[in-house]
Order: sequence, then C-alpha cells, then structure tokens
Amino acid sequence: MPFLDPYLSPQAQQAIIAGLFIAAGWWVVNRQNRRRDAALRAERVRDVQRALFAEIRAYVSALRREDLGSYGAEIARRIETEAGYFPTIPTESNDAIFRAIIGEIHVLPRDTIDPLVLYYSQLNAIGAAISDLRALDPDKVRPERAAQMYRDYIAFKRDAMARGEQALLAIATNEDGTKRPRRLSSPDAGASVP
Repeated sequence: MPFLDPYLSPQAQQAIIAGLFIAAGWWVVNRQNRRRDAALRAERVRDVQRALFAEIRAYVSALRREDLGSYGAEIARRIETEAGYFPTIPTESNDAIFRAIIGEIHVLPRDTIDPLVLYYSQLNAIGAAISDLRALDPDKVRPERAAQMYRDYIAFKRDAMARGEQALLAIATNEDGTKRPRRLSSPDAGASVP
C-alpha cells in the first residue's frame, strides 16, 4: 500500500490490513450465526406446529365421525323422557401436547397463537362441562335442566370442532412463521402434517 507509506509505518499498515480482515471475519461469522439461528427457529416452529396440528387433527377428526347434533338431541330426549336416565360422560384429555409445549408457545407466529388459544380454551370449557355433568345428581335436578346442560356440552364440542378447524388452517398457512401457505386437506382424508 504505497499510498499509506508516507503516513504509516509498514507495521501499522499490516495492523490495519489485519484489523480489516478480522472485522470482515466477524461480519461473516455473525451473518452465518444469524442464518443458522433463523433456520433453527424455523425448524422449532415447524416441530411445535406439527405436534399441535396432529393433536388438533385427531380430536377434530373424532368429532367429525360423530353426528354430534343428532346424537346430542337423542341423548337429551332420553334424559327428558326416561326416568333416571343420564349417560356416563367420559373424561377427555385432548391437550397433552399443548400442555407440554406451553412454555414455548412464544416461538409460534402470532397468527397461529390466537386460533390455538381459542381452541384450547374451548377444550377447557368442555372439561368444565364434563365436571359439571359428572357431578350432576339426576334425582335432584329436573330432567329438562339436565337435558339442557347436556345440549350445552354438545354445543361446546361442536364449537371446539369449528375452532379446531380454524387452528388447523392457521397452522397450515403459516407453517414456519414465514406465512408461506400450505395446502390443508380434510382431517378425515388424512391431511398431511405441515
């Protein structure tokens, strides 16, 4: 570097050149680290969403197999007309994966978090309805009231199915936080997990 000769000694020139190479190296390494971190985050988002997608799809698919409207109306009719009849209400646990990753929900895209929270809140409402129905004493409650509580329970399940479909769509259209859409097929037809 002859243009620096009059101002700097050769050792100073070497130090400047070495400093430029070190700075360029830091910049390259920083850029590579940011790319790697972004790729790892996108992979984590995909993994979490795949797990949630599978959990939601399984429950929505189970709800679709039943004709909830007809089934609920028939059970409510039996509660009202058959003395002492009240169905056994099984405990449901359809949020194991969600509970396991709740501490990592912040990694998900905002457009996905809202439908997921609404869906899982509906599952909590179903759990509360199940608890109320299981604690219900048919001998102390009028059959009409018990039938209405059962209809409400079925309505919660139907709402969970709709909210589940919205959550599935949100996951499928925002697979890794980049808003790249992905085709979502019917859960009954074996939808591909994003």
